[in-house]
Amino acid sequence: MARAAPRKLIDDRTPPRYHLYWIYTEIFFQAMSVSGARNFIAGVMIALVPLQLLAAETGAAVVHSTGGVWVNGSEVVDSSTIFPGDLLQTKPGFVANLDSEGSSVLIQPESAVEFHGNFLTLVHGTVSVGTSTSMGVHVNCLRVEPVTSARTQYDVTDTNGAVLVAAHKNDVDIKQGNLLQKASKKSEPSQSATVKEGQEAKRNESQDCAGGPRTPAAGHALSPKLLEIGGGGAAGVLILCLLLCRGTSTTPVSPSDP
Repeated sequence: MARAAPRKLIDDRTPPRYHLYWIYTEIFFQAMSVSGARNFIAGVMIALVPLQLLAAETGAAVVHSTGGVWVNGSEVVDSSTIFPGDLLQTKPGFVANLDSEGSSVLIQPESAVEFHGNFLTLVHGTVSVGTSTSMGVHVNCLRVEPVTSARTQYDVTDTNGAVLVAAHKNDVDIKQGNLLQKASKKSEPSQSATVKEGQEAKRNESQDCAGGPRTPAAGHALSPKLLEIGGGGAAGVLILCLLLCRGTSTTPVSPSDP
């Protein structure tokens, strides 16, 4: 009487589990179109790229928060990418950490700041700046800038038109005048002062700037751009659409005031 054939493989070995993974992967990509496979791979790779690298390539910055932080009128949490011209606002009890190339900024509670790449415009509140790329802070016509390119740490506070500058590491200059305005016909001497390391200086907007303190206008005008690229996954999707999905456009954030 003939015996039944053994159920074991010829080499008496079962196929390793990772071989099955590769088989399933090959079937998956065969079922996808060429463009679909390309987009999938690119999306996975871009999702793994840190936000700091993406920001460095676009001249943007990354803002970190745990809530209570608004960008152009929309609340953000965790990590988001911002671009020059964006307005950041912090609510009472909340702070925002801004990381730019060579600079880090702590935006204190109840502050409003515009990001412009190599400088910030402080609308009101307090910012603490640590920079090795000479990042400055503008308050109306006053410009606070590091004296040297060495690592500099300083605070700028604007409360009801009173500007307080404190230099913690290295010196900073307080310069008067708006770089965007044309020079006056009168040859007036440039007014500036140096705040030495460990010292403070106070200035008054109403006295130093023509027209007095600014009043933030409602409906702050903002140029449309990519916003709130929260986390690596979202960054991968949005950047992927820019690079690969040429027929897809991102939706700009409309200007609003929280």
